[in-house]
Amino acid sequence: MAGLRNLEVEQLDWYHGDLSRHMAEALLMANGEDGSYLLRSSASRVGEYSLSVKCKDSVKHFQIGWDGKQYQFGMGVFQSLQEFVQHFANQPLIGGESGSWVILLRLPYPRQVVEPSVYDKVDKSMAWKSGQTEGHLKANTRALSIASKEGYLTKQGWNFKSWKTRWFVLKGNELKYFRARLDTDALRVLDLNSCTGVAPDFTQNKANCFSLTFPGRTFYMYANTQDETNEWINLLKWKLEHKGQ
Repeated sequence: MAGLRNLEVEQLDWYHGDLSRHMAEALLMANGEDGSYLLRSSASRVGEYSLSVKCKDSVKHFQIGWDGKQYQFGMGVFQSLQEFVQHFANQPLIGGESGSWVILLRLPYPRQVVEPSVYDKVDKSMAWKSGQTEGHLKANTRALSIASKEGYLTKQGWNFKSWKTRWFVLKGNELKYFRARLDTDALRVLDLNSCTGVAPDFTQNKANCFSLTFPGRTFYMYANTQDETNEWINLLKWKLEHKGQ
C-alpha cells in the first residue's frame, strides 16, 4: 500500500530496497545458489514488492502484494513474510511450460555479504613454498594480484541487444565467457592483444557498465557493484598496457 511504512520488511536483512531487476539478477547469479532469494521494492507497483529467486542458470521474479495488513501472492494470502517463506520452503514454486522449473526458497540473500580476508595467509604460504622472503613477494604484489580474475558479468548481445549474465574468466591475454560457471566450453574467447580500449560506459543506461573495444565491435557489460566494475576495468587496462608480458 503506497505511503504506508512496512516495518516488518524494513527489518529484514534480505530486503534490498529499490534494487533494480537487473542488479538483483546480477547479485544472485554471481553469488547465490539455487533457491537463494531476496526481496526488493516493486518498480511497477508502488507499495508492493518483488521476490527474486535464483533457479539454476536464471533468476525468476514474483510480485507480492501488500494491503497494509497481509501479503498476497497469486491466490494465496499470508499474514507475514515469515509465514510466506516457511510455506514456500516446503511447498515449491512451480512454473514454466509443463512445470519446467521448480523452486524452493532456501537461502535468503543479505544486503551485506562479508568477504573473509585471506591475503596475509596467502602471502606467507607463497613465501614458504617458494623459498623467497615476504619482502621479495611484496615487491611483485601488483603483478601477482592481477594475474587473473573470474566472475559473473551481464553482457549485451550482438544481434538482439538483449542482456544476459555470463561467467567470465580472464587469464593471460584471453577473456573467455561461458554460459554458466561450471561449463567447460567457452561461448567465446576474446584476444586482448587486439583490444584497443576499455572504459566506463554511460551510453547504455546501465549501472556499473563498461565497454571493451575491438576492431569491428564494442562489447558492453556490467557487474553487480561499482567496486567490482572498477576491478575489472583496472585489471583490463593493466593487461592492455602490458600486452605480451
